[in-house]
Amino acid sequence: QLRLAESGGGLVQTGGSLTLSCSVGGSSFSPYAIAWFRQAPGKEREGISALNTALGTSLYADSVKGRFTISKDNAKNLIFLHMTSLSPDDACSYYCAAAQFLDNSYFLSLASSPYDYWGQGTQVTVSS
Repeated sequence: QLRLAESGGGLVQTGGSLTLSCSVGGSSFSPYAIAWFRQAPGKEREGISALNTALGTSLYADSVKGRFTISKDNAKNLIFLHMTSLSPDDACSYYCAAAQFLDNSYFLSLASSPYDYWGQGTQVTVSS
C-alpha cells in the first residue's frame, strides 16, 4: 500500500505564507487522485484541495480558493500545498491523502471517504 508523510507545518503570523510537503511511496502504481484535508480539534474534517493525476485537474474549497495551491513533483514523489494570506482560521492539523481510484463526483465534492491512504498530519499554527 501507499505510505504518505507530511512535513512543513509550524508557526506563522497572520498574513504569512507556508508550504507543506507530503512524500508518497510504498507502491509502484500512480494514485488516481491526491488531496489535502485539515481538521481543527472538535471540528469536522474539511477537504481543501484535490488533484486528479489522470486528468491533471485540480480544485479547491471555497475557504481556501485563491490562497492555496496544490502541486506535485512526479520525479520526487512529493505533493505540495502552498498556503498564503494565512489567518487564525487556517490553524489546523493538515493531512495529505491518496486514492487508488475515485469516482469523479467524489473527487469534485472533496469528500474524505474515497481516499484510501493518509499521512499522519502536520500542525499549522497561525498567530494573530
